[in-house]
Amino acid sequence: MSQTVAPPQPAAESAPRPHPRQRSARATLLGAVLALLAATFLTATAPPASAAQLTEVTNFGENPTNLRMQIYVPDSVAEQPPVLLALHYCTGTGEAYYSGTQFASLADQYGFIVIYPSATRSSRCWDVSSPQALSRGGGSDPVGLMSMVNHTVETYDADTSRVFVTGASSGAMMTNVMLGVYPDVFAAGSASSGVPFGCFATTNGSEWNSECSGGRIIHTPQEWGDLVRAAYPGYTGPYPRMQLWHGTVDDILAYQNFTEEIKQWTNVHGLSQTPEFSDSPQQGLTRTRYGGTGTQATVEANSFAGSGHGLPGGLDPRVIAFFGLDSAP
Repeated sequence: MSQTVAPPQPAAESAPRPHPRQRSARATLLGAVLALLAATFLTATAPPASAAQLTEVTNFGENPTNLRMQIYVPDSVAEQPPVLLALHYCTGTGEAYYSGTQFASLADQYGFIVIYPSATRSSRCWDVSSPQALSRGGGSDPVGLMSMVNHTVETYDADTSRVFVTGASSGAMMTNVMLGVYPDVFAAGSASSGVPFGCFATTNGSEWNSECSGGRIIHTPQEWGDLVRAAYPGYTGPYPRMQLWHGTVDDILAYQNFTEEIKQWTNVHGLSQTPEFSDSPQQGLTRTRYGGTGTQATVEANSFAGSGHGLPGGLDPRVIAFFGLDSAP
């Protein structure tokens, strides 16, 4: 993450419809917020020094929402390489996420492939709210993202047991969605400043759910887990491991969502809400682990005291370590 976490999903709120003048004021305010957040969080780093480069891929398969696909294949790609799906924030692009994170340089070091998709709707946010997106094979963005993964696995003879997904803000929300909808595809996910699977659900076409963003949707662990299990009815296989990151003073996607994510993913794995391990690896960071005590515990939760929607930089190597991409399988 060197995380350049950016703004939330902008869209109209639920009915009743606001007066046009209210809509205009809301749009103006939202635009100002997005611009401020982008300026705050988008601190790009230089691309890795190698001959490999970000490459556009077209005709990669079913793509109902016309997503763009770009891919980074390092010069020294591993035999049967692992694959990482890296999902940008709202207003972002695959190119921006490539430049603003360390994943490509880490891919150079360890030989995995990184897919950098881009959402193409006007908000450049991922669909994490529609009924189509929240059910397996239902349509919308998850189908296009899954096509990218399948295309990459087939093209590069990738290791299907080592496919991972990570993202920030809207990309973190979609990380939760992809793990819920395609639990048989991903070995693990890492979500930075996101919300639980299903929290942003709407039925009126809106991309935005104020109740969720404000941390006012509270469920029991069982209820949260049931939302995930309902996304792929009949699935009885293992679920992916999950790593979570959040700032305690996030005023875009409230910190309560971090607590709800922990409830959800520990329940999905049948784990206690009491961590098996807790430490503070750096100032202001509290790390708890569930279902294990090591680097690749089943669920890991990282809380940054005093951090908002944007988190401290330099976290991407910890994501890679959680995935196990810094070592041989």
